Amino acid sequence: MSPLLNAYALLALAIVSEVIGSTFIVKSEGFSKLLPSLAVIVLYSIAFYLLSQVVKVIPLGITYAIWAGVGIVLTAFIGFFVFKQTLDLAAILGIALIISGVVVINLFSSTAGH
Repeated sequence: MSPLLNAYALLALAIVSEVIGSTFIVKSEGFSKLLPSLAVIVLYSIAFYLLSQVVKVIPLGITYAIWAGVGIVLTAFIGFFVFKQTLDLAAILGIALIISGVVVINLFSSTAGH
């Protein structure tokens, strides 16, 4: 596997770890429940370790933009579908803009390492 493809695979795992960790923040009830609180710490640690490996190949700004953008969108979807939280028109528009930004970075930016 090429280093760039490997970096994107690690970035995907970092995003998944962060999103699941964020989901456990809700379940920890303000860090008052031990197991969900430990899950947050472990999953965020995994996410940041993986990010530290990704930035060896992909520039920090691009890595963080993709990680944060995709993480925000997936976390919003989990909030909507799992926790039944509502999204108004402004939130949906913002999510669409975030998705657009990540797509533009990946398709058109030479900085992304393509």
